[in-house]
Amino acid sequence: MAPYESDDSVTAADAEELRSARRRKAARYVVPATVVGIAAATIGLVPALADSGDPDLPKISAHELIEKIAASDVQQLSGTVKITTDLGLPDLGGLESSLGSAAGPSGSGDSSADPTTKLTELASGTHTLRVAADGEDRQKVSLLEDAAEYSLIHNGKDVWGYDSKSNSVFHTTASESDGKQREELPATPKDLAQDALKAADKTTSVTVEGTAQVAGRDAYRLVIKPKDEGSTVGQITVAVDSKTGLPLKFTLTPASGGSAVVDAGFTQVSFAKPAASTFDFTPPKGAKVEEGDAPKAPGHAEHPGKRPSKDLGKGAADEFGKNGPEGLNVIGDGWDSIATFDTGGQGVPSGSEVGGDVGGFLDSLGDKVSGTFGKGTVFKTRLINALITDDGKVYVGAVTQDALVKAADAAK
Repeated sequence: MAPYESDDSVTAADAEELRSARRRKAARYVVPATVVGIAAATIGLVPALADSGDPDLPKISAHELIEKIAASDVQQLSGTVKITTDLGLPDLGGLESSLGSAAGPSGSGDSSADPTTKLTELASGTHTLRVAADGEDRQKVSLLEDAAEYSLIHNGKDVWGYDSKSNSVFHTTASESDGKQREELPATPKDLAQDALKAADKTTSVTVEGTAQVAGRDAYRLVIKPKDEGSTVGQITVAVDSKTGLPLKFTLTPASGGSAVVDAGFTQVSFAKPAASTFDFTPPKGAKVEEGDAPKAPGHAEHPGKRPSKDLGKGAADEFGKNGPEGLNVIGDGWDSIATFDTGGQGVPSGSEVGGDVGGFLDSLGDKVSGTFGKGTVFKTRLINALITDDGKVYVGAVTQDALVKAADAAK
């Protein structure tokens, strides 16, 4: 079966061409490892203004649109973006305060301007950002908050994080090893679209389904759908700029229906060269400056140049197997892949055993289940679910609760 199911015959060679094109473009717009975490969660996952009509564009095949994405080499841009994330997690309530107290006033001394601290804020709710980029050496992402702003700036060898609320600054430098990393780690909407496309095999359908307007620009709608019934992923829709080939909007809808898990895109975008002063930064008077090593972004490889795959489906599970706990195995393939490993310990205690806010949080997250495997708890979001059995075995994937239980039963 062809790797893509479409009215247009897209072949395995197309997927390989996409990967080859990515490797060839060493001069594309990228960011160092320090910036990748924020950029991948913002520039790459950034909800746009509502579509304002379906523009009349020349017909394009899935094959041609994929080639257009691969050929895109936008290095200069600026604009306003939004990101809405709804994983279906329960309100932390008092748990956040409890964990904060346990960590101490400074949480082991981590600066509030450290980008890894700010990443967690993008895991839920709606956020507005300003972004700018000028080639591989200059990028800026600003997270706008109530009466405050957090900015992450990469300018040459310097990487700055500034939190106006606490008037604190985090500073590090982009080393040569970071340079090797940044050509491998996803940094733009284009990268994320490519990664999603690399999941396309016989378990996936990829089609072009109409047009849209995003941030005032005409775009084609590329739709990626898993065929596996057990997957929690309904479909991924990528709005691709008709002129530049740059993905402008990325939407992941769960199989369960309802609102998108991630609905993200530009609300305003310009491809003009940003002013050089955009990337200038000097610590404000009285600011506390912390020097630190470049923090590893999520999915950061242990060795320079070795990039953990962000492929959905089997690619993600395979990479988890390479970098996850010792003894990890992958069951199945495609979008139904389940990673499993043995903790060597006992399962998750019940809320009554733990007590307090943490106990309540555990109970709100987990469902007690049983089967041939014994008993366990399923911790769920709208995308990723995990079964932890009472004897310490873990099964996790972008699959349904029933699929996890079935996998655990089959393993007995």
